[in-house]
Amino acid sequence: MMVSAKGRYALRIFIDLAQNQGDGFVALSEVSKRQDVSLKYLETIVATLVKGNLLRSQRGMSGGYRLSREAKDISIFEIFNLTEGSLSPVACINCGENFCTRSDVCKTKTMWLSVDNLLNNYFKSVSVQDLLDDNIDLIEAE
Repeated sequence: MMVSAKGRYALRIFIDLAQNQGDGFVALSEVSKRQDVSLKYLETIVATLVKGNLLRSQRGMSGGYRLSREAKDISIFEIFNLTEGSLSPVACINCGENFCTRSDVCKTKTMWLSVDNLLNNYFKSVSVQDLLDDNIDLIEAE
């Protein structure tokens, strides 16, 4: 699993908006300056997030972007689902049962499904607010 720059920058956008939106909309140019990310690149990311109903947009002088819901109600899974698609560790578990001719005898399939479920459930359990509050427990390997 590798999260792309698009997914990482989307997280930064959400954190920035949550910290700075107050009761209004935030200009993307401000986010771009604070996050030191190209405005043009951020525009492509927020278009996806608006289309996916995670951000709201408003045009005009007081326009910009804001979260569509409270930060505590937006999971990292939702953000990654829009920006990354699947984070599955192998392609075959993403494409249905008929993708691989060995699916019915594959000895690793259950392991990959388990890893996929762990990742998805973890990202579903973490909200934008958790990131803001630095409320993430480090999971240590044994």
